[in-house]
Amino acid sequence: MATLGNPKETIEILNKYRFVFQKKFGQNFLIDTHVLEKIIKAAEITKDDLVLEIGPGIGTLTQYLCEAAREVVAVEIDKKLIPILEDTLSEYSNVSVINEDILKVDLNALVQEKNQGRPVKIVANLPYYITTPIIMGLFEALVPVDNITVMVQKEVAERMQSGPGSKDYGALSLAVQYYAKPYIAANVPPNCFMPRPNVGSAVIRLTLHENKPVVIKDEKLLFKLIRASFNQRRKTLQNGLYNGTEINLTKEVIAEAIKALGVSPTIRGEALTLEQFARLSDILYDKIH
Repeated sequence: MATLGNPKETIEILNKYRFVFQKKFGQNFLIDTHVLEKIIKAAEITKDDLVLEIGPGIGTLTQYLCEAAREVVAVEIDKKLIPILEDTLSEYSNVSVINEDILKVDLNALVQEKNQGRPVKIVANLPYYITTPIIMGLFEALVPVDNITVMVQKEVAERMQSGPGSKDYGALSLAVQYYAKPYIAANVPPNCFMPRPNVGSAVIRLTLHENKPVVIKDEKLLFKLIRASFNQRRKTLQNGLYNGTEINLTKEVIAEAIKALGVSPTIRGEALTLEQFARLSDILYDKIH
């Protein structure tokens, strides 16, 4: 039975192993059973599912996952947590722990081995400083994933689901929405963690699109345009693209493309929808080729 959602049990385990929190790994362990239940519910985990957990810590969420899923694979970077996980997960026969950096694991091979290539569900209480590299890495590697349910900094969750014109809207919003549909399932205050973080958190579920919302000629070009448009938010779209280090297009070509898109050359990138960025990308692709 899952017991680690209880702060008393968490403290006992930490004391037993004389565990010292490592700032470099961004370790904050959940100590709220309601939040743990919300994560399981948001991820829509069933007994048919293989779940990949990133950063199990001492196994708090892992215990809940083991009880809900068919099988759990937990990837933990901190070798000092491995003996603790062997202890806290000893009652569960449907879990395996990998002591690795998630950014270095071949997840496609792992999913093929464990799930015959069928989509997995990914659940994580992510270290906030590597949230974006991990999520984008999963998308770009085309790992077969049904949904990704993660605990992230609240403002990052809000950025992921923001639309054009909002102050939170940016390159991350567009990248996430290109690959998935974001849904904030719960806001989580700092007192739900040990130690308490300095910021509020949120549980967000990213359900991967079966078919992407836009069809484009060159995905790399699309993301170059998006990054250049938001690198200097106060610049107009035309100047942002012209000064974007990766674009290397003349001002005339950019101006023609923006005109063909049917928007003002003084518009800012933050006003464009994903669909408009996709159209602009295709217009420029045709001009380049």
